[in-house]
Amino acid sequence: MKVLVIGGGAREHALCRSLSLDSDVNALYCAPGNAGIAEVAELRPVDPLDGEAVARLATELRADLVVVGPEAPLVAGVADAVRAVGIPVFGPSGEAAQLEGSKAFAKDVMAAAGVPTARSYVCTTPEEVDEALDAFGAPYVVKDDGLAAGKGVVVTDDRAAARAHALGCDRVVIEEFLDGPEVSLFAITDGVTVLPLQPAQDFKRALDGDAGPNTGGMGAYSPLPWADPKLVDEVMASVLQPTVDELRHRGTPFSGLLYAGLAITSRGTRVIEFNARFGDPETQVVLARLRTPLAGVLLGSANGTLDALPPLSWREDAAVTVVIASHNYPETPRTGDPITGLADVAEQDAPHAYVLHAGTRTEGDEVVSAGGRVLSVTATGSDLAEARDRAYKAVARIGLDGSQYRTDIAAKAAESR
Repeated sequence: MKVLVIGGGAREHALCRSLSLDSDVNALYCAPGNAGIAEVAELRPVDPLDGEAVARLATELRADLVVVGPEAPLVAGVADAVRAVGIPVFGPSGEAAQLEGSKAFAKDVMAAAGVPTARSYVCTTPEEVDEALDAFGAPYVVKDDGLAAGKGVVVTDDRAAARAHALGCDRVVIEEFLDGPEVSLFAITDGVTVLPLQPAQDFKRALDGDAGPNTGGMGAYSPLPWADPKLVDEVMASVLQPTVDELRHRGTPFSGLLYAGLAITSRGTRVIEFNARFGDPETQVVLARLRTPLAGVLLGSANGTLDALPPLSWREDAAVTVVIASHNYPETPRTGDPITGLADVAEQDAPHAYVLHAGTRTEGDEVVSAGGRVLSVTATGSDLAEARDRAYKAVARIGLDGSQYRTDIAAKAAESR
C-alpha cells in the first residue's frame, strides 16, 4: 500500500511512524513533512491548503490512501479534491469538517443529536457579548467560532480580558464553565460505524500547575487510571454515535477521525469541543499504545468498511509525551535555534523513548526550531510512572536555547491522584 500523509507536525510524525511500522505499507510519503518525518517517510513539497495540488501529487505517486492530518486543509476541502480524482482519503469533507471549523455549527449538531454539552450563546455584537458574559459569570469561557490553531479559547476570571478576546473575533461562542477533569477521546468512523480509541488527557496551559496561557497542548498521557472503566462506552452511546448519525442524516456524512474533548463534570460527561482530526499531543500517546496495524484501519474508514474489521488491539503499556516549546511560546516564538541531543535520545533511550518533530527544519547538517511547539518527546513504560521517568530523561538530553516544557505532565495520575 502506498500512503501519502499531508501535514508537517508532531501529529503527522506520529502517524508516519506508526504507518512505517505497518507491514502493509510499502511506500510512505509526507508532504510537506519536517526534519524528523524525513527519517521515516519520503518528503514531497506541497501547499497543504491547495486541494488540487494535493490531488495531483497523490495521482503522481499512485497513492492508495491519502491521510489529511491538519484541520485547516480539512476545513478547506482538501479531502474533497482528492476524493474527486478517485483516491481514498482518511479525513472528512470540507462540509463535515465544519464540526471543528465552526463552533456554532458544532453546537447546532449537538443540540439536534441530543449530545450533552455546555450551555452557550453565539455572539456577533458587543451587546450580545456583554449579555452572555453577564448571564454566565466567571470563570468566563470565550471561544473564537473559527479555527485559531489551538489559541482561540480564553478561560479567565478577568471580565475585561474575556470581553477583549470576544471583541477581537468576528463571531464567538460564549459558554458556561464546565468543572471537572478533561478527557480526550478519539474515534475512527466511516460515517456509519464508529471505532473508539483509548482515552487520553492533555495539558493545555503553558506552565506547571495549569498556569499561564492556553496553548495547542504541552503534553499528554494514556491510559487514565482514574477514569471510570465505562467512560468509553458511555461516550460512544451519548456523544460519538449520535453525532455521526446526525451528520449522516443531514446529508453530510463524517468519515475520518472524530475527536471529542470532554469534561467529566459533577453533572455528568459534557462535550467541550469537537475536532475533525487526530489531536496533538494526544495522538502521540494513543498511537504509541495501538497494537493493530494502522493503515488498514484508516483505509477502512476511507472505504466505508470499518464494520468488517476485527476489534482494535491495545498494548498494556502506558505512554507519556512532553512537548518542548521554543522561547516565548505561545506568544511570538523564536525560531532558527539549533537543536542538539536528538542522536543521544535515539542511541540511549530507544525503543522506549523517541522524539517526534513538530516545528523543525534542516539547515545544512543542523536541525533547527521552526515553530512554537518544536518537539514531542514520547515514552512508554509498564505504568505511567515508568513512562514519565523515561520521557523526562530523554527531554533532559535535548538542547534548545531558551526552550520551555512543563515538568508535571502525568504527575498526578502517576501518583494515583
